[in-house]
Amino acid sequence: MAFFEIRQYKIKPGKMKDWVNLMHSQILPFQVSKGMVVNASYQGEEDDTVYFWIRRFESEAQREALYEAVYQSDTWKDTIAPQVVELMDREAMIVHRVNATSMSPMQ
Repeated sequence: MAFFEIRQYKIKPGKMKDWVNLMHSQILPFQVSKGMVVNASYQGEEDDTVYFWIRRFESEAQREALYEAVYQSDTWKDTIAPQVVELMDREAMIVHRVNATSMSPMQ
């Protein structure tokens, strides 16, 4: 059964523009190139330190394989991750695993 991750990040003050640029120019294209399904991406309207995005997985096995392909890659470790730590408070990251209800447009 498919499930989603709703990922909530706390972006360092004054860094949201840089974060969104990194997401759009590097993180999202890279993860999609590895097979990740990204359903949505949002920044806070009133809180300029909050960022959410949603990813979809067909199974736990697929999630594990995609995590391996993305986060253990040289590109992630050597190029992307160093930029992430400059912009995001990783200790404040919250990841929710959720299942769609029958009426959800995202299935």
